[in-house]
Amino acid sequence: MKPSSSLIHPGRKEFLALAKKHTLVPVYRTLTADLETPVSAFLRAAWQERECFLLESVENGEQVGRYTFIGLNPYKRIVARGQQIDITEAGRTARIEGDIFHVLREALGGHKPARIAGLPPFTAGAVGFFAYDAVRQIERLPNHAKDELGVPDACLLFFDEVLAFDHVRKQIWMVATADVTLTNPGEAYAKAVKRLAALEKRLAKPLPEFSRARNTKPVEVKRRTSKKNFLAAVERTKQYIAAGDIFQAVLSQRLDVSTGMDTFQVYRSLRTVNPSPYMYFLRFTPDGPLGRPNSKSGQKAKSPAAIELAGSSPELLVRVHDRKVEYRPIAGTRPRGTTEAEDLRLEEEMMHDDKERAEHVMLVDLGRNDVGRVSEFGSVKVDRLMFVERYSHVMHIVSTIEGKLKPELTAVDALRACFPAGTLSGAPKVRAMEIIEELEPSRRGTYGGAVLYADFSGNLDSCIAIRSLLTTGGKGYVQAGAGIVADSVPELEHQESLNKAQAVIRAIERAREL
Repeated sequence: MKPSSSLIHPGRKEFLALAKKHTLVPVYRTLTADLETPVSAFLRAAWQERECFLLESVENGEQVGRYTFIGLNPYKRIVARGQQIDITEAGRTARIEGDIFHVLREALGGHKPARIAGLPPFTAGAVGFFAYDAVRQIERLPNHAKDELGVPDACLLFFDEVLAFDHVRKQIWMVATADVTLTNPGEAYAKAVKRLAALEKRLAKPLPEFSRARNTKPVEVKRRTSKKNFLAAVERTKQYIAAGDIFQAVLSQRLDVSTGMDTFQVYRSLRTVNPSPYMYFLRFTPDGPLGRPNSKSGQKAKSPAAIELAGSSPELLVRVHDRKVEYRPIAGTRPRGTTEAEDLRLEEEMMHDDKERAEHVMLVDLGRNDVGRVSEFGSVKVDRLMFVERYSHVMHIVSTIEGKLKPELTAVDALRACFPAGTLSGAPKVRAMEIIEELEPSRRGTYGGAVLYADFSGNLDSCIAIRSLLTTGGKGYVQAGAGIVADSVPELEHQESLNKAQAVIRAIERAREL
């Protein structure tokens, strides 16, 4: 890998001019990366970090998204457990009481970032997850389910060093964002230049040792909910539907899995066997120190408190860009055919399935209501209704809903309005969540929540946390569900949830061969 230009942008003179009008100024350079891959770049630069991320995208199951984002060296971490929020920065942790959505909104606000034309869409900001139960900051739900995983309601890392892998130009953007409020602008620029040099040095390192030892033991899977109990929960949900409480609810079940391998190895398998618009690998140490471990062993930092999340989600939760709100409900699924003719036949079958169409329209209505709560009057529209998107193994019915964000609101307000997704809860949403709390034996953790990034310019992109492996405390968890409606067949809904979970388990099994 070599620099595509010896120049650092902006130059010092231009930086100082930008610093007069802005509080955050990105400093960057590019490297030619035609022989590099996102995985190798991540392994060189970030895999050894206690806390890091890798975000990738494959559009419609076939076309690689333009950018892959890699983050390391977070300077701040926000962890929420109910109303208790820990904010770690500059070696200190402050504990406050509050609403995590409000805290995130405040953390992202109050800055004046310089916008430089041509830069990748994400160069600094927050990356992390909201667990499903973060909804308790929005709605008052009963407390029936046990919290067996102990996963925080939210964990958000703030990065001012980002590597953006540009698949069109075959180059890596190295970006270090300088906060000119922390020191004088000249010193801020010099520090940013040094940080870029350190990033480049990381990318030039040999690949770290990464265990490729074949693990011949089968993946051990333990079901947390018996088939009998799941079928009973489906029947009870149908009774609620018949009584008029709800139209639909999504019931899920969790599987405990023993992988016997590094979680990133599973991510490598997922990105190959199930390429999706939202692919993510996240690592957090919610109660550990920030910063890179002082280790020269070449091995990844180990922490018993680490949380890792590897996933390949097809489904946007909400996106805000230049104050345009976008929401894309997915409901309706068929497997991909082996030929184009078979694909078309399956599309036709799916689009004429009354149950699939009714469920989809219900979720479109729910999405319109959610987007409407944060959008200007008259701006909400269904841009595209019920079209088919093909992915690597399945096809879905998708709709696109758009609105214009109200001037007094932020992207985090849009996330709050749409959280959690109706496709993972039900309709009406609040009553469906109350029923889920009654019928599912344990809290969901990250399943059905959100994985997101948000910048300091008011933009946010988030996906629903599904088709993922969560590892914490040395154990792995896979969770999947099925949408229950009036004419659901309990046996089929049970099998659907297992089939969805099996897709991730197959990726775990295949990871042993990488």
